[in-house]
Amino acid sequence: MMALEQHAAPAPGELCDPSGARPARPAAGRWLLPLLVVVLLGQMAVAMVTTAVEQTPTIDEPVYVGTAAEYLHEHRVVHNPEHPPLGKLVVAVGVALADPHVDPSFTGDQGRLGRHLLYESGNDPWRLMLFARLPVIALTLAFGLVVFAFARELAGRAGGSAALGLYVFSPDLIAHGSLATLDVPAAGFVLTSVWLLWRARRRPRLHVPLAGAALGAALATKMSMLAAVPVLVALAGLSVWCARVPSESRRRALGRAVACAAAMALVAVAVVWVSYLLVDPRLRWAPEQPVPAVRGLRGLAVDLLPFPEAYRDGMRVQFDFEDYPWEGFLFGRLYTGSLWYYLPAALLVKTPLGMLVLWAAGTVTLVAVRRLRPAAPYLLVPTAVLLGAAMLGSRDFGTRYAVFVPMFLAVAAGCVLAVRWRWAPVAVGALVLFVAVSSLRTFPYYLPYSNEAFGGPAKTRLRLHDSNVDWGQDLGRLADRLRERYRGERIWLVYKGSGVPSYYGIRAADPRKVPVREVRGLLVVSDSSVAKATGRLAELIDGSRPIDSVGHSITIYRR
Repeated sequence: MMALEQHAAPAPGELCDPSGARPARPAAGRWLLPLLVVVLLGQMAVAMVTTAVEQTPTIDEPVYVGTAAEYLHEHRVVHNPEHPPLGKLVVAVGVALADPHVDPSFTGDQGRLGRHLLYESGNDPWRLMLFARLPVIALTLAFGLVVFAFARELAGRAGGSAALGLYVFSPDLIAHGSLATLDVPAAGFVLTSVWLLWRARRRPRLHVPLAGAALGAALATKMSMLAAVPVLVALAGLSVWCARVPSESRRRALGRAVACAAAMALVAVAVVWVSYLLVDPRLRWAPEQPVPAVRGLRGLAVDLLPFPEAYRDGMRVQFDFEDYPWEGFLFGRLYTGSLWYYLPAALLVKTPLGMLVLWAAGTVTLVAVRRLRPAAPYLLVPTAVLLGAAMLGSRDFGTRYAVFVPMFLAVAAGCVLAVRWRWAPVAVGALVLFVAVSSLRTFPYYLPYSNEAFGGPAKTRLRLHDSNVDWGQDLGRLADRLRERYRGERIWLVYKGSGVPSYYGIRAADPRKVPVREVRGLLVVSDSSVAKATGRLAELIDGSRPIDSVGHSITIYRR
C-alpha cells in the first residue's frame, strides 16, 4: 500500500489545477495525442458505420424508429410510453434527414408501427435504418471524448489514451452504439453527468447545472437511469462541499452543498419536461393501449414522481414488465424468471479478457492509492448502484442493460497509469493491444461477441441468447447466403426478429405449423430460438444436421 502511494500521480485536484505550470512540449508532441484520439475514434466510427450498413433491423429498433417518425409528423406521444422521448428524438434527427413517407392512417400498435413504416409504406428500410442509426453513432463517439477527458484529468495523457483505447474497442459499445436504440445514449449521459460533477469540485457554479442537464438527459432517455439519481445528487453535494473556501463556515458550506444538489435535481427534472414539450407543447397524452395499474409502494412512488403523466404511465408499464415471467438462457440452462447473477456472468463471457484485467486493476488502484481515492465514489458507486438495480430486474436479455460498465470502468482502468511503476505502461499497452486484436477479430459481428476463454463469437449461442447473440440483425445476410449457396432449395424458417423475410427475397414456411415428417430441405433457425427450443421445434432440430451459420446468430440445418 505504501509503495502504491509513494509512486502515485499527483492528486486529481492538482491535475486539474489550471494555474499549475507545465513544461512546454515540442510541436510534434502537441499533435501526437490529438492524432491518436482521432485514429482511435476513427476506427470505432468505421466499425460502427459498417455494422449499421450491413445489419437489418433488430427487435427493438423499428419501435423506436416508428415512434421517432410519429413524433416528427404527429407531434404527440402515443406509442412506446415505457421509454421517454429524448433518445427517440435523437433517432428522429436521422429519420428527418431520411424523410420517409409516413402513413397518417395507420392505427396499429407499436409493434406494427415500425414494420409498417419500414416495409409497407414505400420506404427503403436499408436507407432509413442507416440514417436512424447515425445520430446514435455520433453520440457514442462523443461519449468516447468524455471517457478520454475524464481519464486524462485523473491519470494524465497516457491514462486518457488507455481509457479511450478500451472504450473504442469494446465489442458491446460498438455493437449497441451502432443501433438506433437507447442503451448507449442513456449510459453515456450518466457518465457525462458524473464527469461534470468531478469537475464541479473546482468550479461548482458552472458544472453542477451542466451535470443536472446531463442527468436529465439520461432520465429522459431511459427510466432505468432513475436508480442513479440519489447517487448523483449526493455526489453533487460532495463536489460543492469539496469546493468550499477555507474561510467559509462548515454550516454555510453544508447549506450551499445541499442547495446545489437540490438545484441539480431540479435541472434534471426540467430537462425531462422539456423533452416531452419538444414532442408536444400541449402535453397531450392518450395512450394507444391500456396502462396497467400499479399499487402498493411502487404505485405510490410513481404517483410522487415530478414528471409528466406520460412518463409516470411509462413507469407503470415498466413495472408491469417486471412482473412478467420472462424466459432466460444462461450456460445452456433455459429457465423462467430471472437470475441475480445473470449480468455478471454475461459480462464475464462478453468482455475481452484484457479488459477484465484492466477493469480489476483500475478498481484496485482507485481504492488503494490515496491521491486517487477521491475519484472512487464518482466512478465506482454509480456503476455499482446501476449494476445492482439491473441485476434485480426481471429481464435477462443481454449485457446492453449494463452497457454503462465498459464506460465507467474504462476510465477506472486508465488510472492504472497514474501509478508510476516501471512496467505499468508496457503491461497496460499490451493488454489494450490484446483487447484491440480480440475486438478486430470479431468484425463485423459484434453483437454475438464472446471472449477467447468462452470460444469466441461462434460459441456465444451455447451460453447466452437474445441481444447477446441474436437480435434479428442478420436477416439480410441470411438472404445473401441462401441465394449464394442454396438457391432453389425448400426453406423452413424460424426467425426471431422484427425484419420481414419476404422483403429480402426469402420464401419460407414455418415448420412448426406442419407435421414433422413434412419438413424436408433447409431448416433455418435463429439461435435464440434454438436456445429456447421445446416441443416440435426441439424435435425438428434434433432430427436435423447443422451445415452452416450466418453471422454467428442463425443456424442452417439440413433435413
